This record gives sequence, structure tokens and C-alpha cells, in this order.
Amino acid sequence: MQLVRQKEKFATKRHRTACAVLAALLIGAAASGCADGKDEGAGGLRKPAAGQPGAAAAQAGPAAAEAKVKAKAERLKREQAARVAVAKKWGLAKVPLVAPAPPAVKPRITTREGFEVEGGEKLPPVFTTVPTKERIVFLTMDDGAEKDPELLRMMTELKIPYSAFLTDYVVSDDYGYFKDMQARGVTLNNHTLNHRYLPGLSKADQRREICGEQDKLGKYFGKRPTLFRPPYGNYNGDTLRIAASCGIKAVPLWAAEAFPDHMEWREWDQDLHPGDIILTHFRGSEDWKGSMTDMIRRVMETVTDKGYAVARLEDYV
Repeated sequence: MQLVRQKEKFATKRHRTACAVLAALLIGAAASGCADGKDEGAGGLRKPAAGQPGAAAAQAGPAAAEAKVKAKAERLKREQAARVAVAKKWGLAKVPLVAPAPPAVKPRITTREGFEVEGGEKLPPVFTTVPTKERIVFLTMDDGAEKDPELLRMMTELKIPYSAFLTDYVVSDDYGYFKDMQARGVTLNNHTLNHRYLPGLSKADQRREICGEQDKLGKYFGKRPTLFRPPYGNYNGDTLRIAASCGIKAVPLWAAEAFPDHMEWREWDQDLHPGDIILTHFRGSEDWKGSMTDMIRRVMETVTDKGYAVARLEDYV
């Protein structure tokens, strides 16, 4: 019995000693962790001090994020400075506004009220404005008679998007000019072979004008367009049915027209609206009081002063 009691006493003493050691260790760890309360996280873990393993990794995250923000700010500053310099080079008093990113899903385009034709079939929509709440407008140029290399340089350097609606009889003497334009990101669309008044033509002649231009554009520029603008904005039911039969999906007209010395308005309030399409032409000083670059200066002065940016029509239609 005495031997049993001695063993129990020894075990109890050993247990108490172990507990005391463990308690001391826990107290030491807690004291170490609390020595610098500002380094503790929500879970009570102390961040590694400078020079300890993991310190560089802990500091790299915020430093990297700050460096990234500074780099982005510097890049935006340089880009704005470049835009200011280019605007000044081309005689613009103000830097053109930058259009927002295009929508992930294009808006639903319908025929404008009053522009419908007889017949209940589904036809390419005819419209003057794209449905959007963004303060953007669209710049379009018709025919192709004037082939001004300064226009290409100006639009490229200013990064102003525009769409061309070509008539073959005035572009056929220099397809290369429009190939250069296409290479710069401009979409080349259909404006018929010979710029004739379509409602006055037979169905066969309308087909020759519309679908014949589709063939020409496909042959010389590698792509048959989906947008078509009838000459003078005139059309009838046959025009739309024929256009649809050879690949046309939509018929954008215009809400305003730009000239080198003035703007003309289609709407009663004589103003721009979100999504308006602006028409101008490939014309030179022989036909206008100024050049194509003069016309761009005029239209961009108007657009920018009214708080609008120019967007790419094909991103929305």
C-alpha cells in the first residue's frame, strides 16, 4: 500500500510540474504576442517584424498596389498630354471627349416612327438615332468623291471613329485610298453603285444598284457590309426588301449634317441628342467653303462644346 501511495504522489507531482511548464510557456507566448499590439491582426496573430521571415511578403502587397495606382495615374497623365498636343496640332480649341466602352449587348434598333413602308414583313430598320442614354453621337461620311490624305492622318491621330458609306462610281478611281482607311479601322458600307434616286427605279435597277455595290465592296475590300444608306435618304419598300436580300441588316440615315462652316439639323430643337447620327460627305474646297479637315474641326467643335463624344456606329448597330 505504501508503494502505491508513493507512485500516486510521484505521478501527481509530475503532472503539476508539466502543467506549470505549459502555463509558463503560454504566458510567455502571450506576452510576446502582446508586446506590440498594433502588429496584431483580427485573429491575434502578430505580423512578422522587419528582418524576420515573411516581413517582405507582408509589406509587398500594399506597396505593389500603391505602385500600380501611381503607374496608372502617370499613364493617364501622359495620354491626356498627348491628346492635348494632337488637338492643338489639328487646330481644335478643345480636346475631343473619349467615348465610353461600347455595350456588351447592342441596343435593339427599330424603324423610326414615320419612316415605315407598307407591308408587314420584317425589313431592315430605318433610323436617325441609336437608342442609348450615353452622351455619344456617330459620325458618318458619304460617297467618296474627295480623297484627302490629311483626313486619314487627322482622324487617326485624334482617334475619332467614323463610318464610310461608299458609292462605287466615285471611289473606283482610287480603291487604295479606302483600303488604307479600312486598315485604320473604318468600316466601309453601302451607298449604291451610282448614287441614283432609288424609288424612281425598277426593282431590277434597284437590285443592280444595291446588290451590285455589295459585290464591289466584297471584291475590293474583302467584306460585304451589313449597313446601307440610300442616296438622298430616299427609299421605298422594294429598296428595303432588295437590300435585305443581299445582306443588309440596317439602314442608318441621319439627324444632323456637318459642313465646314455650319451644321444643319433635322430635329425641331436644332440640337444634338444621345445616339444621334451625323452625316457629312467626302468633299473638297471645290464644293465646300473649306477642306475635309475644316469640316472635322467644325463638327468636333460642336460635338465637344455640347458635351458629347463620337463613338463607333458599328459597335451599336
